[in-house]
Amino acid sequence: MIDHLVYATPDLEGSIGELRDRFGVALVPGGRHAGMGTRNYLGGLGGGAYLEVIGPDPDQPDPERPRPFGLDALTGPRLVAWAARVHDLDTAVDRARAHGVDPGRATAMTRTRPDGVRLAWRLALPPDLLEFGGPAPFLIDWGSSPHPAADAEVGLRLVSFEGAHPDPAEARRRLVALGVEGDLPVGEAAAPGLRAVIDGPAGPVELT
Repeated sequence: MIDHLVYATPDLEGSIGELRDRFGVALVPGGRHAGMGTRNYLGGLGGGAYLEVIGPDPDQPDPERPRPFGLDALTGPRLVAWAARVHDLDTAVDRARAHGVDPGRATAMTRTRPDGVRLAWRLALPPDLLEFGGPAPFLIDWGSSPHPAADAEVGLRLVSFEGAHPDPAEARRRLVALGVEGDLPVGEAAAPGLRAVIDGPAGPVELT
């Protein structure tokens, strides 16, 4: 199932202000990713899913490794990825590999919410996540940790979500291997990408 959509931006505060005007509601601060040089804002999308807006954190030193989701190379905001929620990450990783898809190595991560609550999760990021262009998700397992959607409700609703790729058959093959073939329709396009329509108090907003 869809866990969250990732909207990455090189200017977090600027994009948050723009989205507040477009949605008609403010997203809530998520927290800092210590050591990664990033922080995020969140908005619940209904159905247990949420929107994550992530960008560089000016209060952290530059990280030793590149920031995730190609943030260091972005020149503007973009819907770069989505996460599929699983309840047994190791089994999901093994299943994908058995179907010829490398979902990436399972990695443990944490962040602390502004209210001091510590969140912990495990995820697997495919090594070609950005190169492939977005239709294939990364996998995330929240275990017993509180889920971010629970405290991120701000009046938004995911109306539609779809992917595009020059080779939609290959994109669908990856979705099948990852066990999420029913979560994202994929059409053919000259370039890979994602498109979401999110309804808010100010009306529907398209993110690409």
